[in-house]
Amino acid sequence: MNRKRVNVITLGCSKNTVDSEKLLRQLQAGGYEVFHDAGETEADTVIINTCGFINDAREESIDMILRFAKAKRDGLVRNLVVTGCLSELYREALRSEIPEADAWFGVESLAGVLKHAGCHPRKNLIPDRVITGPGHYAYLKISEGCDRKCAFCSIPLIRGKHLSVRMEDLLAESLSLEKQGVKELILVAQDLNYYGVDLYGRRMLTGLLNKLSASTGFEWIRLQYLYPSGLSESLLKTIRDSRNICRYIDIPLQHISDRMLKKMKRGYTELSARKLLERIKLTLPGATIRTTFITGFPGESDQDHRELAEFIREFEFDRLGVFRYSHEEKTFAGISYSDNVPDKIKELSAAEIMEIQQNISFKKNILKKGQILKVLIDGREGEYFTGRTEADSPEVDQEVLVNSKFNLVPGNFYEVRITGATEFDLIGEPLPVKGK
Repeated sequence: MNRKRVNVITLGCSKNTVDSEKLLRQLQAGGYEVFHDAGETEADTVIINTCGFINDAREESIDMILRFAKAKRDGLVRNLVVTGCLSELYREALRSEIPEADAWFGVESLAGVLKHAGCHPRKNLIPDRVITGPGHYAYLKISEGCDRKCAFCSIPLIRGKHLSVRMEDLLAESLSLEKQGVKELILVAQDLNYYGVDLYGRRMLTGLLNKLSASTGFEWIRLQYLYPSGLSESLLKTIRDSRNICRYIDIPLQHISDRMLKKMKRGYTELSARKLLERIKLTLPGATIRTTFITGFPGESDQDHRELAEFIREFEFDRLGVFRYSHEEKTFAGISYSDNVPDKIKELSAAEIMEIQQNISFKKNILKKGQILKVLIDGREGEYFTGRTEADSPEVDQEVLVNSKFNLVPGNFYEVRITGATEFDLIGEPLPVKGK
């Protein structure tokens, strides 16, 4: 087996994906044949980029490490390296429990991983990445870390304080992605709204968007994770007036009960959240509004849950996700609160919220029958091509299903007439392409 073959496994969020793609490009330049999320027999060297955000993610990361530790014992892998968030938090404990791993690195450890692999960082390749997804969309990480003090969140403990990437570096990276054929650029960070404060002394997300929109040819530019505090009118107007910034507001509220918001240390109230949502609707009529909520946070009462459920029924979000609270050690909640909501109640609460959202989503989807929507085809699954509208982000939102008999090309945009709907998907047929 060739010792210059490396397999990088990525777990967790899209920000981890960006880290892995940059690592892959550097390893490629160092003479490695690179693989991503491959099996045990593809490469001698395996690098696992772990997630440590919540308990389920930690378990998935540990299971993956154990899987490749066994592969090493079986002689299928020679060199096993672990990096990322889980390793940042627990590397000493993991080192003693899993001796098969040859090296453990935390976050922001590109240089260390490369050195271990016998490579050196190439600064001229910093904007370059090996795209691991379908190729027509990619993530752009505009900052690292977070300065907020949300009670439940371990990100500041793992990733540290907020650090913005220089605007000129982001533009160079974006142009590199565009040259590779990316048509949808998705901006990610722990808090997009806070971009630029550390570098430029003020929030500069609007300025960054104006530069990206003017200097690149992406069909769609999408924003993921806009913290409710600091979402400015100028940002909303920039989205409204842009030719290619998606009218898609991903704004994680986490709860609506004032009592819960205060315990969570979110920094806003029910009233301010409602005013913000109304302002979004007024400035961006027709925009898709996505949010997430947490059920079972310490001390959540039945009344708190009822307030949240009624709020969801009243507002009718376009897209919604829900997480059961995970008690994270070293966070404020992990230190100061007791995880006193039973798991069964967390599950029932989450299920009730998703049932409410299912009904809302179905009602909204039915209204789209007969409409013609612009759809980006992501791929094919069985008898259907799967695609997304401007209202849908990859992997977390709904899809548009088109029968495979229409012979579409993944990565291309089509005008699709919606002919049917389910709770979380649309069904459609493409219009004839002009000139054919």
